[in-house]
Amino acid sequence: MNIQRAFICFLLVMVSATLRPAEAIAQGYPAKPVRVIVPFPPGGAADIVARAITQEMGRAWGTQVVVDNRAGAGGLIGAELGARAAPDGYTLLFTSSSPMSVNPHLTAKPPYHPLRDFTPIVLIGFSPNVLVVHPSLPVRTMKALIATAKARPGQINYASPGAGTLSHLAAELIKLQAGIDMVHVPYKGGPPALIDTVAGHCSVFIAAYPTLSGQMRAGKLRAIAVTSAKRLSLAPELPTVAEAALPGFEAMQWWGAYGPVGLSAGLVARLNADIGKALGSAEVKKRLAADAAEVAGGGPQDLAAYLKADYERWGKVVKAAGIRAQ
Repeated sequence: MNIQRAFICFLLVMVSATLRPAEAIAQGYPAKPVRVIVPFPPGGAADIVARAITQEMGRAWGTQVVVDNRAGAGGLIGAELGARAAPDGYTLLFTSSSPMSVNPHLTAKPPYHPLRDFTPIVLIGFSPNVLVVHPSLPVRTMKALIATAKARPGQINYASPGAGTLSHLAAELIKLQAGIDMVHVPYKGGPPALIDTVAGHCSVFIAAYPTLSGQMRAGKLRAIAVTSAKRLSLAPELPTVAEAALPGFEAMQWWGAYGPVGLSAGLVARLNADIGKALGSAEVKKRLAADAAEVAGGGPQDLAAYLKADYERWGKVVKAAGIRAQ
């Protein structure tokens, strides 16, 4: 019995010794400035959201949280840097959905695998898009748009900010689910796509609510539906695409915080809690609301599950539509 007890005590000591470093790291974190990689240029939605959150984190921690913009290749360059960073919690990745769910499908040899090369921390928030039509197209509902497109195959065109963008993929997902044929007209960015849709050169456009709201209020574009799973708080009268015509449809921009593979459970829990507190601040909520976005939150497992579903969804769309990066 004495030998058994001694062995059990030895095991407990070993387990305790194994756990203490991780606990100590989490408790003493951060002991120096933290770098947050944003894989897009300054001034974009992902950058603005990241800066609002990191300001709150810096105040809470009493240390610098530095946003490092690493743009290029549709976010692949910055995301790869985040994946290859040391798993010590001092380099994090705040990214939108495109580098995680979409862009890896558009590249023959992506530099990372979204489901294997990152440690999920927290789902930051969602930003739904709105589907609008030019008033010259005589439709006011999703069912009417689908019926018109079926009656006029290949005669209705839709604008996008470019091939592989969420706007493009959302329209392609509608085409696949509805069994319709609309012609894609890609532009070099959102502004020219919007200008040509307002001018009537394109009939359909999907973009963020803040981008379209002014033209909608002026009557130059007609809103048909939102692409999120639930209605938009700023425009509750607009139905979702799913409830209006295509059950299960969802196409949203989202943001998430990640660390590299190997980030300890203690640090993940600490970061999830601290970023969660920042998301609950009035300033962050105000910043997200300005873009018609909503705070998400939840545990690391929620981000992991959402990424997996989104990654698989867009992989199927990219393959079925034969989309390639430009």
